[in-house]
Amino acid sequence: MQHLAIDLGGRESQICLRDAKEKILEERKYPTKRLGEYLAKQPPSRVILETSAEAFAVADLARRAGHDMRVVPATLAPSLGVGARRIKTDQRDAQVLSQVSCRVDLRSVHIPSAQARAWRTLCNSRDGLVSSRTKLSNTVKSQLRSRLVLTHRRRSTATPDQIRALWTEVAGSVPDHVERMLTVITMLDVQITAADKEIRQLVKANETCRRLMTVPGIGPVTAMRFVATLDDVTRFETAHDVQAYLGLTPGENSSSSRKQRTHLTKAGSPQMRWLLVQAAWTVLRCAKKHPMSIWAMQVAERRGKRIAVVALARKLAGIAFAMWRDGTTYNHQRGAD
Repeated sequence: MQHLAIDLGGRESQICLRDAKEKILEERKYPTKRLGEYLAKQPPSRVILETSAEAFAVADLARRAGHDMRVVPATLAPSLGVGARRIKTDQRDAQVLSQVSCRVDLRSVHIPSAQARAWRTLCNSRDGLVSSRTKLSNTVKSQLRSRLVLTHRRRSTATPDQIRALWTEVAGSVPDHVERMLTVITMLDVQITAADKEIRQLVKANETCRRLMTVPGIGPVTAMRFVATLDDVTRFETAHDVQAYLGLTPGENSSSSRKQRTHLTKAGSPQMRWLLVQAAWTVLRCAKKHPMSIWAMQVAERRGKRIAVVALARKLAGIAFAMWRDGTTYNHQRGAD
């Protein structure tokens, strides 16, 4: 079998093709947009890529052409010899990956499905809109605070109309630079509402998401992100595997007789982990008499509220996984166990 390593770039990618005896058959630069044409002309080979923005799109092209696709984590590449002796070039990287592939059966990261990638992109787009709105709102609010004026304390972001009224009260009119930001905030509100509507429609049509939303604290965005992150539930054997995959389990730094547990590993998707923590806060605030809330508060008495919230987020991840795996809806009695 041939071993084809591709060091991906935005415009051009470096190719290194070897035979089973590690002899280099071809080395060249090739336009990234035309990699599908190149892969279609090659006999069935093992194709090796590092994770990058273009990796999964190229992986799809390679699979369609009948190749054995391996996407290697970028964090693993240095241990394989990429960038050794502080010398790193596209040509050397491709050479190292193809050579290692000849000697070792490299494992590939999970290549997400088209739906998972589309849903993740939609969630990321919404996150970008919300982040932009938050930054603009904080900027406007900070300018009011410099004049000793506070916005509505019970809202994380004051509405444009509230801010206009406060500026009019303080300065008699709204400055042009503030009005420009308020106009953009209003536009972002419209787009975020449209994104939320699209997400609700997609989630409503998906049976798995509908069942996940029966769990307290889990709404459309969290359900969609959870399904897009795990993608294939059969990849995980237990709920503990999912919790570790999402970085919600403590790490360990032990050696010999020394045993030391560390903070959360924070592996996997930070967006998914953040959503689960927010879902846990929602349960504590809005369902105080729920068995899970009672359990979390008992943990809080021993370890503190923040640790209890993370523990509840970990429990929510395990419950959501079990429901998806078993095809069930939420049972509050089992959730309390």
